[in-house]
Amino acid sequence: MQIWQFFQGIYTFFMVEPQVALARVFLILLGGLILWLSYKKILEPLIMIPMGIAMLGVNAGILVFQANNLGTLFVAPLATNAELLDVLQINFLQPIYTFTFSNGLIACLVFMGIGAMTEIDFLLAKPFLSFFLAVFAELGTILTLPIAMAMGLSPNEAAAIALVGGADGPMVIFGSLILARDLFVPITVVAYVYLSVCYAGYPVLAKIIPREQRAIVMSYREIPQVSPGAKFAFAVIACGLLCLLFPVAAPLFASFFVGLAVKEAGVTRLTEFLSGPLLYGATFFLGFTLGSLLSVDVILNAKVWLLLVLGIIALLLSGLGGISGGLLWNKLFKNKINPLLGIAAVSCVPTTAKVAQKCAYQANKKAMILPFAMGPCVAGVITTAIITGIYLSGVGLL
Repeated sequence: MQIWQFFQGIYTFFMVEPQVALARVFLILLGGLILWLSYKKILEPLIMIPMGIAMLGVNAGILVFQANNLGTLFVAPLATNAELLDVLQINFLQPIYTFTFSNGLIACLVFMGIGAMTEIDFLLAKPFLSFFLAVFAELGTILTLPIAMAMGLSPNEAAAIALVGGADGPMVIFGSLILARDLFVPITVVAYVYLSVCYAGYPVLAKIIPREQRAIVMSYREIPQVSPGAKFAFAVIACGLLCLLFPVAAPLFASFFVGLAVKEAGVTRLTEFLSGPLLYGATFFLGFTLGSLLSVDVILNAKVWLLLVLGIIALLLSGLGGISGGLLWNKLFKNKINPLLGIAAVSCVPTTAKVAQKCAYQANKKAMILPFAMGPCVAGVITTAIITGIYLSGVGLL
């Protein structure tokens, strides 16, 4: 496998005729132009922002299927399956599972809602700090892969359970569907059960940090104002670049950044829909359907107990990595931070940011770090999505 094949979005430019490659570049730029005109309210943002992001994502996120066929993971026109009708008439949750779970749509819907409620001011004001902590907080996502392979899992299965270390449920759903479909249910259940445990487990882990550092009060003067235009531009550029580099994860990137884009463009009705009915509805059916999938035959699978152990290892290592990143920052740099921001960098938005704030408040009732914690938290979402793209694209190298 050549290195350029790893970045399939770029590699596919050289697999087609020049006019096709140029047309693809044109459509990517056209999507960007539509987004800019929509942001400026020259075009109707209610419909054109989602359309522009989708154009950007689908034309950047082209990948190689079997037999060197090119395609995307967005939509296949006129797809049919007559056998499906019988099943849909019997199992009452089958339509929800078939049309939202088995293709990763449920993860994308949740990501749209998360994007629409995400604040990125601190991320853009302090990008180096945010991504510094986020990289350390991926320790579990990275180290669990070789640990799982050493414990007998295949590379695909090991990569799928390792994603639990990113503490991002939609990412785990999407990754396990592609990497280890036969273990999709137990991996997803393990992920969501353990993510809820973060509320109880990470405050205990945070006590590793000396109390005087947990009590550090950060000044609000450290959060410069970032214009909505800059945040909108970040959403567009980051979406296009990440879809181009890791097209296999393009649906996730496009979903998150379309939510962020409509929020920063001030499209109130779409923002309220994505962050309200869509997010809560998707989350409700996510939990309800996952519960119905957790039958006795799933529990009796011998690999489930191994997954339980590996899930704990992944989240524990990520928490320790984030804390280490926070403590190391204070050793290396003059501008001291509250090391609890490292816990927030484990990207369960906004859960880990709230956990960091709770731990800081317990150490010092004047310590308000939540606005600062959202920067590493969002950076963690992006780094986890990048690692997901790397695992989906490069696990074959193993």
